[in-house]
Amino acid sequence: MIVLAIVGGYLLGSLPFAVLVSRALRQADPRTYGSGNPGATNVLRGAGRMAAALTLIGDAGKGALAVELGRSMGDAGETLAIACGAAAFLGHLFPVFLHFRGGKGVATFLGVLLAFEPWLGLACGCLWLIVAAASRYSSLASLSAAVGAPVLQGLFAGPDVRLGVVLAMGALLVWRHGANIAKLRAGTETRIGAQPSPPAPLPAGEGSLQQVPTPARAGEGQDEGG
Repeated sequence: MIVLAIVGGYLLGSLPFAVLVSRALRQADPRTYGSGNPGATNVLRGAGRMAAALTLIGDAGKGALAVELGRSMGDAGETLAIACGAAAFLGHLFPVFLHFRGGKGVATFLGVLLAFEPWLGLACGCLWLIVAAASRYSSLASLSAAVGAPVLQGLFAGPDVRLGVVLAMGALLVWRHGANIAKLRAGTETRIGAQPSPPAPLPAGEGSLQQVPTPARAGEGQDEGG
């Protein structure tokens, strides 16, 4: 039962809301434009605010739902909840439905944190908003949340299993933003709001979740937080 719950958390995390929402709204696959990242920031770039908001809600919600799935398993309690949340986060980064090529995990990370510790999720969400508003760099805001989460957890809750999981997820987020860190240092990172021309909507019935689309061109927007 415990293994099934963790696998269920991973499969929840693997749901590619960026692709599903874009397809439902008759927009192009987000893997075909901008940075090619299937996350809310890239969806905002190519499909607009509604699609991005729905993607953000879906990606955060699946992380929170995975934590609650673990909590519902009775005796396993919080330990299984933590494991299921981490599995959902890994599912978003390496989704089985997209050949293990997923997003960067920020929204799912925040959703897991909200379910772990509501105060921690809210604090990191506010940190993201403050840094994003001040710098207009989604990637810098995401890196701030990734570093801030384990620091806040350690300061206010002390060392425990949860801190270890938050630290590991934060480290993975930083790793996934390696290209963005290089662009920030070089001063070439794209700011929020700078976007390429919107792509044409997909024809009816075209494409599949597993299909690998045309990669994004080198140099196009790489400012990602989803």
